[in-house]
Amino acid sequence: MSEKRPNRDLPVINERIRFPKIRVIDSDGSQLGIMLPRDALQLADEKELDLVLVSDKADPPVCRIMDYGKFKFEQEKKAREAKKKQHTVDVKEVKMRYKIEQHDYNVRIRQAKGFLEDGDKVKATIMFRGREIQHSDMAEELLKRMATDLQEVAEVQQAPKREGRNMMMLLAPKK
Repeated sequence: MSEKRPNRDLPVINERIRFPKIRVIDSDGSQLGIMLPRDALQLADEKELDLVLVSDKADPPVCRIMDYGKFKFEQEKKAREAKKKQHTVDVKEVKMRYKIEQHDYNVRIRQAKGFLEDGDKVKATIMFRGREIQHSDMAEELLKRMATDLQEVAEVQQAPKREGRNMMMLLAPKK
């Protein structure tokens, strides 16, 4: 029992326009008025262009005489340009131990600052090994110090918290 269903993905152009009357707009943007689809199609054929349904919600539906291939190409080009311009926010991670030396700490701060300036979020993680987990208060102090050192470029999105053998904090770039 296979029913033939019309393909909904196909654009409504030329012979696919099935309305008793349509409002027609010429290729230059001028109104041609309300007419029968076959008359509008004849006008489009004379200009070697397509009749494209612009709005089926209007009463009567609005159709435009245009080069459909060129129109579709322009739409795809705009979509590609928009995709190029958008920036996805990634979460970058800087890892350290609570007994970190000052120079290494400065390196982590510089890395985090670079990530934040690129518009990415930073996850600062302190790892514990063995009995070091007893010193989680020192690790929390270190993360808070990091937050104050980066406060001109970042805001704390998630305060320092322990997750298993790690303590982490999430920083987001300031708007």
